[in-house]
Amino acid sequence: MPAVKRAKTSFAAGELAPELLGRGDLRAFENGARRLRNVFIQPTGGVTRRPGLRHVTPLSGPARLIPFEFNTEQTYLVVLTAGLLRVYQGDAEVAVLGGPWGDWMLPQIGFTQNADTLLLTHPEMRPQRVTRTASGWTIAPWAFVNEPFFRFADASVTLMTSGTTSNVVVTANALVFASGHEGARLRIGGKKLVIGTVINGAQVAAAVEETLSGTAATTDWDESAFSGAHGWPVTSCFHQDRLVIGGSRDLPNRLWLSRTGDLFNFDAGTGLDDQAIEFGLVSDQVNAIRGMFSGRHLQVFTSGAEWMVTGDPLTPANIQLNRQTRVGSPVDRLVPPVDVDGSTVFVSRNGQGVYEFTYTDVSQIYQANDLAIVARHLVDTPVSMAYDQNTRLLHMAMADGSLGTLTIYRAEQVTAWTRQETIGAFRAVAETEGTIWAVVERNGGFALERFEPGLALDAALTGEAATPQDEWVGLGHLEGREVGVLADGAPRAAETVSGGKVVLDPAAATVQIGLVFRHEVEPLPPDLIAAGGAATGPLRLVAVTFRLLETAALSVDLGRGAEPVPFRRLDTALLDAAPPRFTGDVTLRGLGWRRDRLRPIWRIEGDAPLPMTLLSVTTEIRMTD
Repeated sequence: MPAVKRAKTSFAAGELAPELLGRGDLRAFENGARRLRNVFIQPTGGVTRRPGLRHVTPLSGPARLIPFEFNTEQTYLVVLTAGLLRVYQGDAEVAVLGGPWGDWMLPQIGFTQNADTLLLTHPEMRPQRVTRTASGWTIAPWAFVNEPFFRFADASVTLMTSGTTSNVVVTANALVFASGHEGARLRIGGKKLVIGTVINGAQVAAAVEETLSGTAATTDWDESAFSGAHGWPVTSCFHQDRLVIGGSRDLPNRLWLSRTGDLFNFDAGTGLDDQAIEFGLVSDQVNAIRGMFSGRHLQVFTSGAEWMVTGDPLTPANIQLNRQTRVGSPVDRLVPPVDVDGSTVFVSRNGQGVYEFTYTDVSQIYQANDLAIVARHLVDTPVSMAYDQNTRLLHMAMADGSLGTLTIYRAEQVTAWTRQETIGAFRAVAETEGTIWAVVERNGGFALERFEPGLALDAALTGEAATPQDEWVGLGHLEGREVGVLADGAPRAAETVSGGKVVLDPAAATVQIGLVFRHEVEPLPPDLIAAGGAATGPLRLVAVTFRLLETAALSVDLGRGAEPVPFRRLDTALLDAAPPRFTGDVTLRGLGWRRDRLRPIWRIEGDAPLPMTLLSVTTEIRMTD
């Protein structure tokens, strides 16, 4: 068989699952790869070594990251750890507040923001309101103007009171009270009382807020929809100038919409257009609300299905609720949906799917398309995700500690997955103004880090001095670890941090010091067709040409192990001066025949902390029948 030349001009299909190795007929096979590690796929199709992670601060334990963007000049990152809320602007901590949550609650904490207010929810926590003011930051429980009520007890249960004003004793004919009722309200005949003390399961002491019409036993009563006895809101969002509350512990499938323009007023009144709305999601399957998103419509994501709430505007008279798809969202954690080019991306309940919830104008319904169907092996129970609009990269921290990165560009039909790995584990991610933040766990310790262009190492710090110096300090977070060093732009031999410092010889004026990570690019098996059909015999790589952009280091394995490519001055990973960056073609010759068709014919891998961007690959392969 004559030599066959193939040009791979794009990696826009990303890494494909092993189950697709035999599907050379797929379009994704042409633009896909077998393995992509620690690289980002550009929307134009090229592959580039990912930036490193800058160490910002150690954390006391697991954390939840929440972006807080007031305007383009006031962007913050809120970091929740056990009992603490820390606010960062850039890398500087600007506020520390106490909060009523433990680390076990972090995966289920919901959040939403409106102007200078951040609302936090959890089914076992009184909802909290975090406010940025001119004098600083404050946190306090929600204060309802009018809270919603619900009848939890059986319709036959009656209440009677010992009086109509002031302090009274309320007695039920059944055991309906628990210690969590303290501070909750009762509404008897439309009049409100606040419970002070629970005497027993059938009696409470309460303070009358609105004079009661009588003391006789009555079935006309209800109680606070949210309380320590029946749980607190699960999630919330803002839609059409209303605060929307989705679910609670004991009412998991219920929605509450506040009065228009009066965000903490849930008085349904007489059903006027601007008054509060309340209803349940009732169908033939479980619909515990797990997330909401305010888009073209109010989108509600539940444990069993996805719903569309319509009405323009939403009023008690015209609101409509329609189930759209039956995917379902996780129940053991909250992963808020994110907007990507007008579609809402959410995680499936089974932990193996990432879906795009898209409205179609023709049929006027939503459809859910699985974005991970060709890279299922990279999606392993996402626990956090963040989208960077500038680079079109959607990052997902997985339960196994990896970071799945999806390059998504709908206009060009680009959906490409890669996997990011570090020494340790990614536990949470968030995005603020184009910066991707991460909570990283290493050796049982947690730290806040962020991706930084131009940085080539992880958990890294940089330093600069007016004159070269040999001792660089401040590395206590890497104590005892072997670290990579980039000194004056050139890689150095590995050093070990001792006493929070490293000593360099020779000295350097600028340094990057951190943990080394390795990038990998491995192609799919060649799928060649001869005149008589598919070729199945041994093959030989005659030549391979890599087209590079601004690349300072390239190591390629053609079957004998990875070796540095000697283009221009670069012939080793350890230099005494910063290497030049190369743009152009590099051609390498292959040797020897191979029978294993699944063995990669070439492979790029390396840990040199230098930039590498691969635009295309052209191969010349010879096969026998």
